[in-house]
This record gives sequence, structure tokens and C-alpha cells, in this order.
Amino acid sequence: MRGPGTWWRGKSTPAKVETYTRGSFHFFAVSEVVGAVMPVAAEIRSGLGAWLMLLMAAHAAICALTVSRSVDWVCGRREQPVRLLWTLGAATAVVVATASAVAEYGPKGDGVDSAAGSVFGVAAVFGVGIMALGVRGRRRVYGLVAGSAAGAGLIVLAMTGSPLAALVVTPILLLGCGFLAFTAVFSVWLLRAVYELHEARETRARLAVAEERLRFGRDLHDVMGRNLAVIALKSELAVQLARRGRPEAVEQMIEVQRIAQESQREVRDVVRGYREAELGVELAGAQGVLTAAGIDCEVTGEAAGLPAEVQSALAWVVREAATNVLRHGDAGRCAVGVRVSEGRVVLTVENDGAAGASDGGGGSGLAGLRERLAAVDGTLEAGRVGEGVFRLVAEVPLTGAASDVREVAV
Repeated sequence: MRGPGTWWRGKSTPAKVETYTRGSFHFFAVSEVVGAVMPVAAEIRSGLGAWLMLLMAAHAAICALTVSRSVDWVCGRREQPVRLLWTLGAATAVVVATASAVAEYGPKGDGVDSAAGSVFGVAAVFGVGIMALGVRGRRRVYGLVAGSAAGAGLIVLAMTGSPLAALVVTPILLLGCGFLAFTAVFSVWLLRAVYELHEARETRARLAVAEERLRFGRDLHDVMGRNLAVIALKSELAVQLARRGRPEAVEQMIEVQRIAQESQREVRDVVRGYREAELGVELAGAQGVLTAAGIDCEVTGEAAGLPAEVQSALAWVVREAATNVLRHGDAGRCAVGVRVSEGRVVLTVENDGAAGASDGGGGSGLAGLRERLAAVDGTLEAGRVGEGVFRLVAEVPLTGAASDVREVAV
């Protein structure tokens, strides 16, 4: 069974930030009920209090719905909830006006005034703060905060006829609404920044793969383009000579055969160079790429003196592991170690921030690595070893004279 901890760890960093943002602002809606409805229930026991509680419950529900729609809009999943924002604004104005009327014309008593004041302040502050989630642009947010505070002040002035009361309420609401609106704007900025960073990491990984494919394509074109042109010319010459009955046509076809065989050899060399990567180069490359992505990468051990086939197999492991660290989870640290022990080379890649099943050992990338390692009698193990820690261990046996290589400490 999946527990709450597994559910949380299974999320990527952007998803965690989004969940935290949603939860925080939904908590404001719950706080609105606790901070305003409960005092009304305790102090205003008439039908007027029931209507006021109903208004606050409806306002809290609209706030919660606005949070969900606004966060979806920030994440690019839906259009801006303009109508819902206007609905929340109207509901907030109605609640504020009703609370002012209750305080001025309702039952007398300090408890009633206090409960009505709680409804007034909580509805105004939370309503404006949540509306700021769905507003784009600082000037519009400033206008929303200032306009709401001024509007609340005018409502107080109209209900009480006291300029002093309006002057006291307006700056208080300006500070409260401004603080919550700033919190909303900062949350939106943070959420967008985290998603953009996540997309940039995925783009970097895709570009690395595309660059490697282009390099291979260029190498193959350089080899085959020249030789195929020569083969075409000599074949055409052989055809012309054969039509004239010249014996030199045989010599030209022999030359074509030689060039074709040479082309095969060169293509095999290109493919071998592509497949048989150097472990030292891949270790340095992985460290550079991960460091550039903001991940603290530590590489220990050396690849010098290892057989070519061992280096090639382990180099592919390093390449695939670095790609997985970039594309999956939210790693802040990655450690890569190479050591030789008991006639076997052991490569260990360990990173934190593991998130989701994409890091598991059943992916096509790791399956391909197991096939490569099996060709040199190697093994691969991958999985979680702790709280958010993912470890990949590849072992390849040494052959021949390389078996007496000294152990390299990790």
C-alpha cells in the first residue's frame, strides 16, 4: 500500500511546490470559516447570525474554487478564471457590506461588534489575497489591493457616517490585503520559476542526445559521402570501358570492390568509436553537465588501465545514469565512484531527490544497459536505498592482465 510519505516522495519538485501552494491557500479558506463563522455562531444566535454564517461559508467555498482554478491557470492548464475572480470580488463586497450593516444596525453588544468585525476583516483580506493569485501584472495587483481597501473604507463610511472609522479601517485593510497579495504573487512567481527550471533540465537532456546523434551523423557522412562518390565515378568509368570492350573495366571494378570493403571497415570504426566510449571522458562529462545543472557532483576513482571493453560498458552506464539524474527527480547531490575489487570493476552512482517510478530498474534505458553489461559478463542493480536516495551499481569482471590492477579507493 502507498502511504502519505510515498505519495509525497513520488512527486517531482514542481508538483511538490504546486501542492504546497494549493494547500496553503486552501487553508486560508478553512481559516476563514474558523476565524469568522465560529465567532458569529457564538455571539449572534438569531436568524441574522445564521444568514451571516451562510454568507461566510459560501464566500469560503468560492475562495477554495478560485484557488484551484487560479493555480491551474498559473500552470498553463486552463484559461484565466476572469468570471470567477469577479464573482469572488462581488461576494467579498457583499460579505463586507453585510458585516458592516450587522455591526451598525444589528443587535447591540461588544460580542456582536467583535464577531461582525471578524467577518469584515477576514473576508476582505482573504478575498483580496486569493484574487491576487489569478491576476497578472504587479500594477493590477497594486490596483486590486488599493481599490479593495478604499472600497471597504467607503462602505464603512456609508454605514456608519464616521470619517474617522473609515480612516482607521482603510490603512489596516491596506496592510492586511497587501501582505496576503504579496504572498500570492510570490507563490505564483516561485511556482512558475520551478516549472521553467524543470523544463530547462529536460530540454538540456534532449539537446545532449540530439548533439550526440548529429555528431554520429556527421562522422558517418564524412566517411560514406567521399567513398560513395568515388565508387559512383569508377563504376560509371567501368561501364564505359566495358561497352568498348576494354580490359581496364575489370581493373576499375576491382578498385570499386576495394573501396567498398574499405568503406565497410571505416563505417565499423565509426560505429565502434560511437559505441565504445571512454570511461574517463564520460566521468568528466557527467560531472560537468550535472554541475552546470546545479547538482553537486563528486567523482572518485580512476578509469586508467581498465580494458577497453570494460571502459566502454561502464561509460554507457555513466552516460545513462547522468541523463536519468537530469531528467528525473530533483537531485541536489550525486556521487559517482569507480573501484576495482576482487577482480571486478564496480561503478556506483548515487543521487538524492529520487522521485517516482521513472527511476526504477524497469525502464528501457536500464534494460539496454543490462544488455550491454551482459555482453561482458557484467551485472546492474538499481533501486532506492533510503529516504529519497537512488543508487545504481554496475559490476564488470576484469580480463587478462588487467586483473591485477590495484584497487582504487572510492
